[in-house]
Amino acid sequence: MQYLLLIYSDESDKKMTTQGDTAQMMKEYGEFTASIMKTGNMKGGDALQPSSTATTVRVREGKTLTTDGPYAETREQLAGYYLVEAPDLDAAIAWGKKIPGGPHYSIEVRPIHAM
Repeated sequence: MQYLLLIYSDESDKKMTTQGDTAQMMKEYGEFTASIMKTGNMKGGDALQPSSTATTVRVREGKTLTTDGPYAETREQLAGYYLVEAPDLDAAIAWGKKIPGGPHYSIEVRPIHAM
């Protein structure tokens, strides 16, 4: 079964991050990504541009409305994702726990509904 591991973080935290912190985090992400690719469990994944670059599209009564910014104002913003293959939710959670970021991130694990 496939699961989407959604990575949420507070974008304002990045303003307090040093170049060294960022370099270390990128190293950890590189190592994590290499490890999950090696197992064959990774099906896709990327970081996202800041939420300020988002556009929300709504269709109401036949009219298309677009709004700059994310769908909802929240304390944490969607920062990236991994699409993984896992035999069950526990295995998907195990991958989610390994995503770098520790206390600065929240990981939402959601099963894919194949259509």
